[in-house]
Amino acid sequence: MVWLDVCGADDLQPNSGVCVLVQGQQVALFYMPATGSVYAVQNFDPFGQANVLSRGLIGDIGGQAMVASPLYKQHFNLETGVCLEDSTVQIRVYPVRIDNHRVYVGITGQAS
Repeated sequence: MVWLDVCGADDLQPNSGVCVLVQGQQVALFYMPATGSVYAVQNFDPFGQANVLSRGLIGDIGGQAMVASPLYKQHFNLETGVCLEDSTVQIRVYPVRIDNHRVYVGITGQAS
């Protein structure tokens, strides 16, 4: 696992998403201050075929942290990436951590 510094912790927006570029891939970061959780998922919506998930609404359904796509409103679990309406569809999730007021996203393989 390689940890890449992607932004400052102050760049995170409470109860909202921001998009960062990680090795050429758009990654959506979501900060939920009520639980102190930060999630990282691919920004590409597989249903709408567009990089828009960082603009989705976040919350929880049945205790599962989720993001609702702003296009067709499918819900994706922020921990597993599984679509709540169609479990055969899944988005990529990334480990994320905050260290010394910096946000790091974990990727497998070599950093470039």
